[in-house]
Amino acid sequence: MEKIMIVEDDRKIAEYLGSYIEKYGYHVVIASDFHKIMDLFLQENPSLVLLDINLPSYDGYYWCRQIRKESICPVIFISARTGEMDQVMAIENGGDDFITKPFHPDIVMAKIRSQLRRAYGEYAAKYEERVLAQAGLSLFPERFELRYGQKVAQLTKKETDIMESLLERYPRVAGRQDLLEKLWDDQMYVDENTLNVNITRVRRKFQELGIEDAVETVRGAGYRLRITWDEGQE
Repeated sequence: MEKIMIVEDDRKIAEYLGSYIEKYGYHVVIASDFHKIMDLFLQENPSLVLLDINLPSYDGYYWCRQIRKESICPVIFISARTGEMDQVMAIENGGDDFITKPFHPDIVMAKIRSQLRRAYGEYAAKYEERVLAQAGLSLFPERFELRYGQKVAQLTKKETDIMESLLERYPRVAGRQDLLEKLWDDQMYVDENTLNVNITRVRRKFQELGIEDAVETVRGAGYRLRITWDEGQE
């Protein structure tokens, strides 16, 4: 079942949208803590996000940029703002569509279906999917998915980028500098510990697949993948 995440601080509007969308067979997740939007997003891994602009603490543009660092799932802005520049800002910050309030729920549903078809269905771009395979592991970068035998782990965008570098370099070392360049455009503002945190998350994904000690730290150089393929995983 496809999952729709609603980020709207007007609870009545959020619940109205949620109940209407659920009638069409979708699972709905409504954000309630507007300081932890990304925590909810990463936990739920929705197929599409409905995102208001005017939100507590950070606006919808900010959250859309954060989502784009982790996912390419469709984002539809819903806002009372009607100016052309607001719609331009929504698209430039990573949005896929824009709906103005007040709205008719049928219009919302039509746009949700359209974006889901474009992203995942009959209108999705047809191309040969990339697969990186090494030592029994199969990484599907466009899906943010790692497979080992019959087990599957869902990844964030940064976890996927790290996995891709490790698999491409296997059995050689993926240098810290190379990983930083792949993950962040401007390394001047990246804390040294940030890469360590992301490597820890990658190790946890391997543990989900039943693989311990998969990523070796090579002191002064970087990280290396250490996997022994078990034929019994097939």
